[in-house]
Amino acid sequence: MKKFSSVLLDWYALNKRDLPWRHTRDPYLIWLSEIILQQTRVSQGISYYLRFAERFPTPLSLAQAPEDEVLKYWQGLGYYSRARNLHAAAQSMNGVFPSTYEGVHALKGVGDYTAAAVCSMAYGMPYAVLDGNVYRVLARVFGLDTPIDSKEGKELFAGLAQKLLDSKQPGDYNQAVMDFGAVVCTPAAPRCADCPVAGRCKALAGRRVEQLPVKTQKTKTFARYFHYIYVRQGQKTWLHKRGAGDVWQNLYEPPLVESTSSSEKWFCREDYKALFGNNKPILKVSSLKHVLSHRIIYADLSEVTLPPSFSLPRGFLLIPVRELKKYAVSRLVQKLLEKADLL
Repeated sequence: MKKFSSVLLDWYALNKRDLPWRHTRDPYLIWLSEIILQQTRVSQGISYYLRFAERFPTPLSLAQAPEDEVLKYWQGLGYYSRARNLHAAAQSMNGVFPSTYEGVHALKGVGDYTAAAVCSMAYGMPYAVLDGNVYRVLARVFGLDTPIDSKEGKELFAGLAQKLLDSKQPGDYNQAVMDFGAVVCTPAAPRCADCPVAGRCKALAGRRVEQLPVKTQKTKTFARYFHYIYVRQGQKTWLHKRGAGDVWQNLYEPPLVESTSSSEKWFCREDYKALFGNNKPILKVSSLKHVLSHRIIYADLSEVTLPPSFSLPRGFLLIPVRELKKYAVSRLVQKLLEKADLL
């Protein structure tokens, strides 16, 4: 029987997706694509990759850019720590991308998967990738029910992935198994009838395709309630830059009051009055649901009109309304402002 890796490489040769980062061996651009594709669909990531590669074609160009600009280019992708780590990693390179596995792995925001992907694709180094697609393919084909989020499971799958790696074509093999998991061995409704390894798939033989891979831990989510206030002060508005320790670090947003429930009269609270006194908010956009990895945010947008003489609180920027679009904001804030025709 043909080796598993050979079957996947043959499948890949006929079915690989034409993606822009597959037309280069530049480790910097491959790394850029991998960071963008973390927690991002390929279809969405392509446009971001092309914009980043055009604006920041080298590690030095990215390192020298202001963080605010990098975050603005990232706007809409979410998980903004990736952009901050990307920027910090570029600043640590001294203009030259690392040429060893250890050097790549040491970059901020780079783990085992990203280091293996970059080194195999750019340098031809024999490191196997292990992401959600690979876990799923290996669990089903080899009938493995060891939880992938357990220490034992991680070691088992890492060892198997490395054993199956084609050391002569590690980059192509890694891309093959990831593509295969993305388009054939999908989480739901996998295309088993089109699968070139269906004859050896233990999950298919045992009718366990939908049950594999196994995970033991479930992510706990909790709700938060955000009330944004768009300030209209003549031809200017207020913005605040979020700090560390919470979501959307270093992104900008209008003034915010967070409540403990959807029914709380947040505009009667002291933190609201400390900003706006007795000026009452007018609701512009009702509750929007925004799902993050560990929390669900319910947000709305109100508007407050203030006289030009009203004092700007500490920690806020007073900017011309026409310049609002220049500032990097979260996707949630962008949606709220767009729905209110303010952006």
